[in-house]
Amino acid sequence: MRPSLIALVVILVAAELTCSAVAMGDDFQRFDNIEYAEIDGHRLLLDLYVPKDVKNPPLVVWVHGGAWRAGSKAKMSLMNLVKDGFAVASVDYRLSPVARFPAQVHDCKAAIRFLRAKASKYGINAELIGIAGSSAGGHLVALIGMTNGHQALEGNIGDHDDESSSVQAVVDYYGPTNFLTILHQSTPHGLSVRVPALKLLLGDVPDKLPDLARLASPVFHVDDNDPPLLLIHGDQDPQVPINQSHEVHAKYKENNLPVQFEVVHGGAHGGESFFDTRRNTLVRDFFNKHLR
Repeated sequence: MRPSLIALVVILVAAELTCSAVAMGDDFQRFDNIEYAEIDGHRLLLDLYVPKDVKNPPLVVWVHGGAWRAGSKAKMSLMNLVKDGFAVASVDYRLSPVARFPAQVHDCKAAIRFLRAKASKYGINAELIGIAGSSAGGHLVALIGMTNGHQALEGNIGDHDDESSSVQAVVDYYGPTNFLTILHQSTPHGLSVRVPALKLLLGDVPDKLPDLARLASPVFHVDDNDPPLLLIHGDQDPQVPINQSHEVHAKYKENNLPVQFEVVHGGAHGGESFFDTRRNTLVRDFFNKHLR
């Protein structure tokens, strides 16, 4: 075989392996770096964890945190759900140094549409989809869950506009829900984190961009059609005040929507206590109830 042909074969094999299944022990397979869309030369990727010996497992989408400007799909916190028979997709999205809001929501909704379109290929059940995320990811999953069909937030990313981006259950780990109140509720430490993060995400502080801040705030989108919501928040959170979860919890109650609020007493902003046996069981039971 000629050297040039050998090189071509190597490139093609490498490209195929990029999206091939990688066996991880006896319990599940992981499909790495699946491209769900491309925008302005930026490849949008996700990893998909599929439990073995489970036919058409229900799907949960994980959205990472990182103040909208950092983090990646590599940090996936729901391995316990994979062990309990759920497929989990961990999604990368454009970070705020690359693109301002609402790019992040557009990307995640494109990932959901892609997963619905490709459900049979990967052997998953994407008719009912759950979504979960922490911190900035918690904000995004709440906003996604409460804005199905919202013209400004759907976007046109990807090739599957005929699919729905709706989700049927949301787990928000300590995410912001109201950009117009969060800075007024914050400690000096919280302000030192949130002010630059929100400026980068929105283009300025929320008070100077009130219409955009409202669009980006889940609490202003709550209506009778929203999916069940589980909130998990620490009462000592120095970065995202627990009042942020209280606000959206109250809106759900006003609309008689199914909502659970788990307060992690003594909990700060993340940590092992949010993913201990108690909370993992709570999340598993919540998704079992609403996705199976």
